[in-house]
Amino acid sequence: MNIADEIQRLHDLHQSGALTDAEFAQAKTKLLTSPESNGGISNSGNANRSESNDFDQTLSQLNRFRRSRHDQWLGGICGGLGKFTGLESWIWRLLFVLFTFYFGFGLVAYVLAWIFVPEEE
Repeated sequence: MNIADEIQRLHDLHQSGALTDAEFAQAKTKLLTSPESNGGISNSGNANRSESNDFDQTLSQLNRFRRSRHDQWLGGICGGLGKFTGLESWIWRLLFVLFTFYFGFGLVAYVLAWIFVPEEE
């Protein structure tokens, strides 16, 4: 929906009494000053940059994941997951055991994480 349609919709709501004069003026000002409105054309470049920024933040958080040296039974994966997520490490151990017995890929996931996740300094 372009900006003209949005303003028309706001005007119709104002005429029907759903919006007061102050609410109509505030909504119209907010609509006209929003960063997505650029003369009725949406700015997809900003949306792509925002998605890229979100991806970069997620990736940088994921790069903080490390195997634990102190809370480990085998490789420290569950201890590292416990630190990373805030859950207790015994919960992660239980999940890996359950995924191993019921679905068969818990052990594979643990070994792959043991290989590819670096140890904390």
